[in-house]
Amino acid sequence: MDIQEAQEILHVPQPIETLAQFYRLMQATREVRFRIVTHYLAERKAGTDDINLLQNAYNALKSIQESLDGRLLAIDDTRKIAVDLSYEETELDKDLHFLTKGEDAFYNHLHALHPSLEMQLAETLPKLSPVTFRNLISDRDGTVNNYCGRYLSSIQSVYNAVFLTRFARKCVANAILLTSAPLENGGMVDICTMPDGAFILAGSKGREYRDKQWNRDTYPIEPEQQNILNTLTEQITELLQKDEFEKFSYIGSGFQQKFGQLTIARQDISQSIPAQESLDFLQILNNLVFDLDREKKFFRIEDTGLDVEIILTVGDTGRGESLRDFNKGDGVAFLDKKLHLEMKKGPNLICGDTFSDIAMLKTARKLTQNTRGIFVTRDLVLQEQVEEVFPKTIFLDEPDTLVVLLNELAKR
Repeated sequence: MDIQEAQEILHVPQPIETLAQFYRLMQATREVRFRIVTHYLAERKAGTDDINLLQNAYNALKSIQESLDGRLLAIDDTRKIAVDLSYEETELDKDLHFLTKGEDAFYNHLHALHPSLEMQLAETLPKLSPVTFRNLISDRDGTVNNYCGRYLSSIQSVYNAVFLTRFARKCVANAILLTSAPLENGGMVDICTMPDGAFILAGSKGREYRDKQWNRDTYPIEPEQQNILNTLTEQITELLQKDEFEKFSYIGSGFQQKFGQLTIARQDISQSIPAQESLDFLQILNNLVFDLDREKKFFRIEDTGLDVEIILTVGDTGRGESLRDFNKGDGVAFLDKKLHLEMKKGPNLICGDTFSDIAMLKTARKLTQNTRGIFVTRDLVLQEQVEEVFPKTIFLDEPDTLVVLLNELAKR
């Protein structure tokens, strides 16, 4: 979609009744937000016409038919699904506050939304100022971006893109978003609104990336591994075409075909799927993998409770290495080597919000003790495990708090 098509969609939005119309509307907001961010970073303002387009998008979302479980959108001519659009609506509302009332008023708006924000900023800023970093490596969702019920509609907000880009330009040599999501074709590139190259985007846990010059590169995969992954992809695609399983394509992460990995949602943050049905679907996926890989040579399965991640193994048994799944720590090491990040020199800032992000912190700490960590979580068990790796990790309550923190560091 180009900006002209986006303008046509948002100028006078049609009633949103289907999932296809919803995703088309959200992708249009991506194009408009991308243009707004570029202009705002250059001139500290946005055009009235573009702001009106975002207002039209917000109004269109608010007008979608409601039910007790969410807003109703049609999958086809006979079936509807209830979806929680709180992320999409809230982030558009924040952008409208940011663009129409100014940054100071927007800060007050965020303080009202997040009561702990002001206190956590006061406690954290002195610990990081004045510091510039060689590398920032951060997860996206739940860390520097608020969680959304669907990945493809988790379009990066204008304020978020502006604040992160400022930090990337002023405080760090290399800024990297490293996530388990795919890079393209329904991945980070499609939902990011920062200027190309402001951040290095690394998807599939770091197996694929686009560098500052927007060149793409990938971690090597053996042909035999790729062939069996292709076979599994075909089987899951066929499974999701059946009426009883199609819904798993539309909730949460949906079905993501990554580089060296597949992710299939079995639940979303709104618990849209009955618990037993979700567990039954997990078992079906386990059976598919087992039938293809009875010796567990090619795949490892991780179940997050929301997503089922099926990951190609790494390791060379001929060298006495045990086979294991590729993790974000492997991604950090790969990027360090390929992009000449010189992480050993430090200082490096690692940001995450889940157990899978601990691997990034471990790898960074092995490379240099000159490493700082920030995790966005209230989970005491996760905090304890993070502190075992790095006792001085900073913990924040909300992604917005971390994004504002980075913006304040850039302003200083």
